[in-house]
Amino acid sequence: MRAIRRFTVRTVLPEALAPLGELSMNLRWSWHPETQDLFRDADPATWEAVGHDPVALLGALAPERLAELAGDEGFVRRVHEAAADLREYLTGSRWYQSLGGDGQGSVPAAIAYFSPEYGITSVLPQYSGGLGILAGDHLKSASDLGVPIVGVGLLYRSGYFRQSLSGDGWQQEHYPVLDPDGMPISVLREPDGSPLVVTLDLPGGRALHARVWVAQVGRVPLLLLDSDIETNEPAERQVTERLYGGGNETRLLQELLLGMGGVRALRAYSRITGAPAPDVFHTNEGHAGFLGIERIRELVADAGLSFDEALEAVRAGTVFTTHTPVPAGIDRFPRDLVAQHFSGPLAPPEALDRILALGAETYEGGDPGVFNMAVMGLRLGQRANGVSLLHGEVSRGMFSGLWPGFDPSEVPITSVTNGVHAPTWVAREALDAAEQAGGARDWEGLSRLSDSDLWGVRRTLREKLVTDARRRLRASWLERGASEPELGWIDSALDPDVLTIGFARRVPSYKRLTLMLRDPARLKSLLLHPERPIQIIVAGKAHPADEGGKRLIQELVRFTDDPEVRHRIVFLPNYDIAMAQTLLPGTDVWLNNPLRPLEASGTSGMKAALNGGLNLSILDGWWDEWFDGENGWAIPTADGVNDPNRRDDLEAAGLYDLIETQVASRFYDRGHDGVPQRWIQMVRHTLQSLGPKVLASRQVQDYVNQLYLPAATSVHGLGEDLKGAKVLAEWKRSVRGSWDGVRVDHVESEGVGDAPEVGAVLHIRAFVSIGALQPGDVEVQLVHGRVDEGDELTDTATLTLDHAEAYEGGRHRYDGELTLERTGAFGYTVRVLPSTKLAAAPAELGLVANAVVSEGLAKGAPPLR
Repeated sequence: MRAIRRFTVRTVLPEALAPLGELSMNLRWSWHPETQDLFRDADPATWEAVGHDPVALLGALAPERLAELAGDEGFVRRVHEAAADLREYLTGSRWYQSLGGDGQGSVPAAIAYFSPEYGITSVLPQYSGGLGILAGDHLKSASDLGVPIVGVGLLYRSGYFRQSLSGDGWQQEHYPVLDPDGMPISVLREPDGSPLVVTLDLPGGRALHARVWVAQVGRVPLLLLDSDIETNEPAERQVTERLYGGGNETRLLQELLLGMGGVRALRAYSRITGAPAPDVFHTNEGHAGFLGIERIRELVADAGLSFDEALEAVRAGTVFTTHTPVPAGIDRFPRDLVAQHFSGPLAPPEALDRILALGAETYEGGDPGVFNMAVMGLRLGQRANGVSLLHGEVSRGMFSGLWPGFDPSEVPITSVTNGVHAPTWVAREALDAAEQAGGARDWEGLSRLSDSDLWGVRRTLREKLVTDARRRLRASWLERGASEPELGWIDSALDPDVLTIGFARRVPSYKRLTLMLRDPARLKSLLLHPERPIQIIVAGKAHPADEGGKRLIQELVRFTDDPEVRHRIVFLPNYDIAMAQTLLPGTDVWLNNPLRPLEASGTSGMKAALNGGLNLSILDGWWDEWFDGENGWAIPTADGVNDPNRRDDLEAAGLYDLIETQVASRFYDRGHDGVPQRWIQMVRHTLQSLGPKVLASRQVQDYVNQLYLPAATSVHGLGEDLKGAKVLAEWKRSVRGSWDGVRVDHVESEGVGDAPEVGAVLHIRAFVSIGALQPGDVEVQLVHGRVDEGDELTDTATLTLDHAEAYEGGRHRYDGELTLERTGAFGYTVRVLPSTKLAAAPAELGLVANAVVSEGLAKGAPPLR
C-alpha cells in the first residue's frame, strides 16, 4: 500500500465575506442561533449535509456560490453585522468585570481550567460523556459571564468512538480519524510562524512532543495538545489517538501530557499572546493532577524554592473537583510505573519520594502499590469540591481517611452543584415561541406561555424528536444488515402524541440501563396500554473495555427488536451532542435510575427541565437536592437492602407503579381543550423552580465566589516574592515536629446543674499543653452537640476558647462560655487544632489533639470520632 500524505485545502473567501472565516472559527456559533442561521442561509441543503458545521460548509461551497453570496448586499450586511456582534461579545464588559479589582489580587486576572475532555459541539468530538459536557458548558458560561478562563485539554485524533450495533445487538466501536485542519481549531504558532511544540522528557532517553491547537470558545481560549506529529516516535504519536484509550502507560502519558505539558503550553500561550498568567488552576477530576508537579518543578527551578515551599505556593492557587462517588472510578497507576517516569528530569532534583507520597494511599485499606490521582489532587489543592450536595457528603466520607481524627463532616471538601448551559440546550422552537409571545427568549419566557401554547410547544418538540428518532432508527437497522423493504414499520414507529420517556447516558452497571426490563411483561403492558400508552427512547455508550456494559445494551436492544413493542421502545446508537439536542427537549419525562448514591450529579435531567420536561428519578445527585414534590417524581429507593437483585426488583416495581398510577394518568388527563392542565402545571412549576438553579451560569458564579476568588486571595497572601510560602512551609514543619507535645490535660466546667434549662450558661476552662508551640499556632475548640444512642456527638458545632493564661512547661489555660439553646441529651469535648490565617480549613493539616476524657451534661460523652 502506498503511503499518502494528507493535507486540507481551506477555502479562500471573497473579501466581502471574509468575516465568515472569523465567525466559523469561534465556537460561539454553536450556541448563537443568529450565527447558525447566517451559515444555514448560505446554502441550506449543504448546511444539513455537513451536519451544521460552518468550517465544512465553507469548504463545500462552490466558488460560484461564494461569488453569488458576495454580490448579495443583504447577505453581506448580515455577515458584517454578525462579525460586529461577535467583536462586541468578545470585548464588552460582563458580569465578571463588574466584580472590579481591589488591587489586592482577590480577583484573578486569569484562571486555568484543565479537563481530559470537552463537549462543546458535535463537530469537535472530544468528549465521552458527562464530564466532558460539563467542561464544555463551564467554558461557554465562563465566556458569557466574562470570566477569564483558559481551558487546557488534549486533542484526540479519533475522539472517543462512534457506536453502531451488530445484527444481534452487540455494541461495535469505530474510530474515524479526525482531520484537525478541517475542524474549527487553529495551530498556536511562535512569533516566527512555526508551530509551538511542548516537550516532556521520558525514561530511556525518549521524549514526548506535542503541538498545541487553539479552539476559541467565545471569549475562552481552549488549548488542545496533540502528540500525532512527525517528531515523535510511533508509540508517542499514539498517546493522543483515543480518549481514555490504551493501557496503563498510555493513560499515564496522556495524563502527564495533559497536566505537565498543559502547564508548559499555558506558559507559551502567555508568552506568545501577552495574555496574563493564571493565578488559579482548576483541576476538573484527577486526570490533570500532574499540573501541580509541573508548577512545583517550575518554582524549584526558577524561584529557588524548596519542594515544601513550592508545594505551599501551588496549593494556595489550586482548586480540585472530584466527580466520582466510588473508588473504582478513580485513576490509579502502579506506583513503580509512576516512579519510573519521575526518576528523570520531569521531577525536581531528589523529589521522587515526595512526589510518590502525594499519591500514596496511606489510609486504612489503601493499597501501597498504587498511585492514586484523586488523592494527589486533594493533597495538591487547598480547595476541593464535589458536584452536588449529596456528592459532597459522599466525597467527605470516601476520602475521610486522609484526615484522621476528624469527622467526615469536617473533611475539607465542599460542593458546587453542576449546571447546564441554557443557550446550548434549550430548543430553538421553545425560544422562538417564548419570543413570539412577547416574553424573554429563554426558559423563563417559556414558563410564561399560556397553557395551550406551552402544550403546543411540547407537542412540537416531541414531534421533532419522533422524526429524528425514526431517521436514526432506520440508519441503525440498515447498518445492522436489514434491507429497506423490511423497514416499512419504522414509518409508524413512535407517535408524537404518546407520552415519551427518555433515557440516555453512559452505560456503567450502576446507572442500571436495564432496570426497566426487570419485569418485561409489566413493561410491555405499559408500552401497549390501550388508553395510556408510553414510549421510551434509549441511547448510551458502554466503554469499549466494559463487556458487562455491552451485554446490558444487547439485552435492551433484543427487547426493542420484538415486533410486538418495537414501535414503542427504541435504542438509538451513537449518543452525542447532536442527538441530545433533539432527544432532551423532546421527551416528556427524563428517566434516571442509578444505584443511590453512586451518581455524583448528572446533568441530562437539567437540560430536559429547561425545555419543560419532567424528571422521574432516583433521589441521587442533583435530584436529591432540588426535587420538591411538584417538579417531577422520585423513584422510591430500597436503601439498606443488601441483596442487589432484591433491591433492583423493589425499585423497578416502584418505577412501574409511578409510571402507571401517576405519570401516565396525569399526562392523559385532558381538559375540554385537549390540554392536560395538571401536567402543564407541573411543567410550569419545573421551569420556574428549577430554571434558575440548574444553569451553568449559576454554577460558574459559585465557583468564582466560593473557590476562585478565595484561591486568588490565598495566592496574593503569599506575597510577590512568595515569602508567605516559605513561612507557611516552615510553620507546618515546626507544627508537625512538635505536635506530639500537644494535648488537652484537663477540662473544667461550671454554671449548670444536673438538669439545666435552655438559656443556662456553661463556663468552660481547659488546660492545654502545647509544648514548643506558641498560643498563636493553635486553636482550642469546644465541640458540642447532641448525644446519640451510641454515645456519640452528632449535629455538632464549635466554639473557639480564648487564651487566658500561660504557665510553665508550655501549659496554657483557655476559657469560654456557651449558652445552651436546645433541649435534649447534650455533650461536649475540647480539642486542639493547628491555626494559621494561611490555611483554608481547620482540618487542612490533618492534625488534632482531642481530650482523652470528655466531660458533658450527658455523662461520658466521648470525643469526636
